[in-house]
Amino acid sequence: MKTLQKHSLFQFDGLYNFRDVGGFKTADGNVMKTGVLFRSADLSRLSRKDIETFRQLGIKSIIDLRTPREQNSKSSRITPQHGIQVIDVSLHDSSQQFTHLEFFKFLVSQASTIDFEQIMKDMYQNMAFNSHAQLNQIITHLSEQRNVPALIHCTGGKDRTGFISAVIQLLVGVPYENVLEDYLFSNDLIAPRMKKIQTFIRWMSLFQVSPDRLKPMLEVRREYLEEVCLGILDRYGDMKTYLCQACSIEPDRLVKLKQLLLE
Repeated sequence: MKTLQKHSLFQFDGLYNFRDVGGFKTADGNVMKTGVLFRSADLSRLSRKDIETFRQLGIKSIIDLRTPREQNSKSSRITPQHGIQVIDVSLHDSSQQFTHLEFFKFLVSQASTIDFEQIMKDMYQNMAFNSHAQLNQIITHLSEQRNVPALIHCTGGKDRTGFISAVIQLLVGVPYENVLEDYLFSNDLIAPRMKKIQTFIRWMSLFQVSPDRLKPMLEVRREYLEEVCLGILDRYGDMKTYLCQACSIEPDRLVKLKQLLLE
């Protein structure tokens, strides 16, 4: 497998949690190509130098997994003038969208009863079992050669982006433990930013929510990914069957995607 230290080769001024989804050996001896699929946090802080790095990487399309409210709150610095296609695929339960005011009221009124770990687990369940149309759109887009190299991102680049990256890695045959290690690597890359978010949320809750209680929402955990992956395998047997049967993706789309991603 690849060494995770290689991610440090990508230097950005205002982009967090960026890395190549490829570089891993598969169980059958192939290699997932690098330079085809990338992942990151949101693009609202990109510098001019960062945008030039995007050009050098040859990124042709971006899949933005954020909700419309998230997009409005933190607008991407990548615009149509940069010649990169942006696809909006909101991968989140709309009932969990909050404005800052609504989130403040939620925190203050329910500070003692909020189960942040369960909120995260519910989010993963929703992604895996209630977001089939979005998965279809993502995989279909990525299976077209004209759309890659591509970048997938959400706000922190850890949960929604982590889940989609894991699905694709498992589909092409990357061993699960390697997929999990890459998923958990987000914790190393987002720690400074999550510390700032933790402080912000504590202020919003009038310090009624402790750092320990917030922790499940500000990191990725093995059980988050494992519960949905095991659920998928239990219901469908493998990732290919899940994507074809549950997400109604044509088998030839998966063949094309694998051809693009494997050496």
